[in-house]
Amino acid sequence: MDILQSLQSSGGIDALADQLGIDRAQAEQGAAALLPSLVDGFGQSHATAGTALDTRLEGLGGEALLGNVLGPQPTEVAKGNDILGQIFGSKDVSREVAGHAAQSSGVSQETLKKMLPILAMLVGGLLMKRSGGAGGLGGVLGSVLGGMAGGRGMGGGLGSVLGSVLGGQLGRR
Repeated sequence: MDILQSLQSSGGIDALADQLGIDRAQAEQGAAALLPSLVDGFGQSHATAGTALDTRLEGLGGEALLGNVLGPQPTEVAKGNDILGQIFGSKDVSREVAGHAAQSSGVSQETLKKMLPILAMLVGGLLMKRSGGAGGLGGVLGSVLGGMAGGRGMGGGLGSVLGSVLGGQLGRR
């Protein structure tokens, strides 16, 4: 599954642009730069915590996370921050991910820090929708991670940067 393409076709990129007050091209560049680290974070969290990630995403709304961002109501960004806490472990990792993405995308680090929790909700909602709910997330993440590794290589080396950052963080949990 090409997650960026899914975000484009679902209206996720347009929702990011509207909510952040940026143009669609910037939203797409920012999302493309953040996605490898974000998806890798989902994958590493699932690998280390098992179904805890499934349970957490279900508790936050499951696939309704997607609707919360795409719908007319205000986005509950706290849910996105909760997801980031689950997959990255600390705000320091989120800041580092945004900093590295800013270097490769040309989008400001401040904008990317605001984009990250909204994007986490979009990705979490898409993953839960594709998995059919709790318990099926592992298989979907495997296909997404495999597709990103063999695909266009979105974001350059951010996945490996995140791997080294998370490796240190996960060792301290």
